[in-house]
Amino acid sequence: MKPPVALKKPTILSKHGDKRIDNYFWMKDRENPEVISYLKKENAYGKSVLKPTAKLQEKLYREMKARMKEEESTAPYFKNGYWYYERYEKKKEHPVYCRKKETLKAPEEIIFDANSHAKKHTYYELVSFAVSQDNQWLAFAEDLTGRRLYRISFKNLRTGKISPDTIENTGSDLAWHNDNESLYYTLKDTTTLRPFSVKKHRLGGKRDQLVFEEKDDTFICGISKSKDDTLLFLGSYSSTTTEFRFKSAGDNLDFQLFLKRSKGHEYYPESSGDQFIIKTNHRAPNFKLVSCPQSKRGLKSWKLIQKHDSEVLIEDFEVYEKYLAVQEKKEGLTRLRIYNTKNYRYRFIPPFEQTYTLYIGVNPEYNAETLRIGYSSLTTPHTTYDIHLKSLEKTIAGQTKVLGGFKSKDYKSERIWIKSHDGVKIPVSLVYHKDHFTRRGKNPLLLYAYGSYGSTIDPYFSSARLSLLNRGFVFAIAHIRGGEDLGRHWYDNGKLLKKKNTFLDFIACAENLVRLKYADKEKVFAMGGSAGGLLMGAIANMQPQLWAGIVSNVPFVDVVTTMLDDTIPLTTGEYDEWGNPNEKKYYHYMKAYSPYDNIEAKNYPPMLITSGLHDSQVQYWEPTKYVARLRELKTDNHILILHTNMKAGHGGLPGRFEHLREIALEYAFILFVLSKSAGSENINYI
Repeated sequence: MKPPVALKKPTILSKHGDKRIDNYFWMKDRENPEVISYLKKENAYGKSVLKPTAKLQEKLYREMKARMKEEESTAPYFKNGYWYYERYEKKKEHPVYCRKKETLKAPEEIIFDANSHAKKHTYYELVSFAVSQDNQWLAFAEDLTGRRLYRISFKNLRTGKISPDTIENTGSDLAWHNDNESLYYTLKDTTTLRPFSVKKHRLGGKRDQLVFEEKDDTFICGISKSKDDTLLFLGSYSSTTTEFRFKSAGDNLDFQLFLKRSKGHEYYPESSGDQFIIKTNHRAPNFKLVSCPQSKRGLKSWKLIQKHDSEVLIEDFEVYEKYLAVQEKKEGLTRLRIYNTKNYRYRFIPPFEQTYTLYIGVNPEYNAETLRIGYSSLTTPHTTYDIHLKSLEKTIAGQTKVLGGFKSKDYKSERIWIKSHDGVKIPVSLVYHKDHFTRRGKNPLLLYAYGSYGSTIDPYFSSARLSLLNRGFVFAIAHIRGGEDLGRHWYDNGKLLKKKNTFLDFIACAENLVRLKYADKEKVFAMGGSAGGLLMGAIANMQPQLWAGIVSNVPFVDVVTTMLDDTIPLTTGEYDEWGNPNEKKYYHYMKAYSPYDNIEAKNYPPMLITSGLHDSQVQYWEPTKYVARLRELKTDNHILILHTNMKAGHGGLPGRFEHLREIALEYAFILFVLSKSAGSENINYI
């Protein structure tokens, strides 16, 4: 089957005296039958190309699914008189949300069965929920399209009946007033998908009250409740600036401004008794912690709790009546600092392994004596720990069971440092099966990274990934600049006019993993998604000969055109990340690396590009145009596949097992390419 050839309808795009010709600009219309027809042709072509892998895809899917325990429950947490948990039933894709009153021996109460709701829709995801203070009402937000425009509904937990009362086109934030009749929520612009206002809904009411509207289109807004349930927080956020308002959750007075926004100042307050605890980057790029009375919130009233440290990034914190827990990162690894709030003396919880993922979990009770954390590593399945805040002793509250004979001791993880183009050392986390790895430069490698928005990709466990490790692959995460792995400067040096560091770091990691004999130079695969898909497009243009194959999921590849269009969802809020191309210096810099604009007539590696028709973050037309232009210009005969999920959005399919089909497709593509490059028909490569 021959690959589809997209129609060329030249559109001239001009800015700053520069002209770009876009032959595929017409693909932007989702309602155009020609667009849908083209997407279906691409899907059919991809299916044809990968037809030899059909049995392998099924095999991969079944072995990944077989490692997962079908009937499983999360570790319960206690909130306002009830134990809450979710569990999965056999042959069901979605969780069942449950609670038990006061003790875990009490009868189970099912508050929401997502499976029964999913039956009514082609796409379904329960995004968030909140229970009223009197435990009678459940407010829940659902995604019915994958577009991230949610619908809020209400369930009476005493009668079990769902109210006809619904709110459309909302965000996921839900915060109950303590009158148990009013819910605060965010409303989204249906075009840009920006949460632009906060409203108050009264159960059974016909008209919701506008509480706040964010006028600056580079900001979004949100609503939340304090941990002690006494206050409501209304926040406005851009990539680099925040502003908060607050009010009592028990009266009908207006919100008060906490501290006026100031460009570049991020602060995050939480209520603790009669004071606020605040994480702030005021004269502290890596953040510091301060406190102040609730009645005096100005900078002069702030009292230092934890000072700024250029080598330690404060990521998160959790307030308690007697303690303060701080999640921080040093040299790319997370650690926990526990304060006694009587004197603010602190102790550290020591690290568990050489490389790992650790984060503060669900801790809703202000007067609790334990800290719930989540933990995993490249060789340790996800584990929930409860840490006693006085003794620092930890107990396992729950651990994901991995079936199929998995033994952690069969695998080894490492953390190494690699020099980038400018001499900066980049941390890399990697894992492999001990029996299938030799340090002789013979193993295939899958290198993954993200590298944007300050998002840190910690070394996490994946039972699906075992299907590659068991076939001799080394899997590595490159902690490249653009994330916050080594602090705020790590992010700042991988954004705006320094964005190319992100791409060069990734290339350096691949080249040096080959040099250090972790991988065969002919068997290096790259993978990234969303902004990580931008990374994939950039490294394909810069060093196409380096990659045996590339998997690029929902990639952000048409940077200039997207950032010039402020009607596209979320664009204006991205200026602090990529720059505003209406300014000449940013236009020319992003044009110099934009994957779509830099496709050339040369050989490219085999590539699998995925997309979602209803994607709200990266519009489907970006990967579609990208593949069409690659087909037009590339000079090789390598596999190029565009797989568009016609029913899903940015995150793919939401079901617990459904998404394994997508992973099986990606892994089958990699193994297929590997077998073809080896001149072998054995696509069950080991």
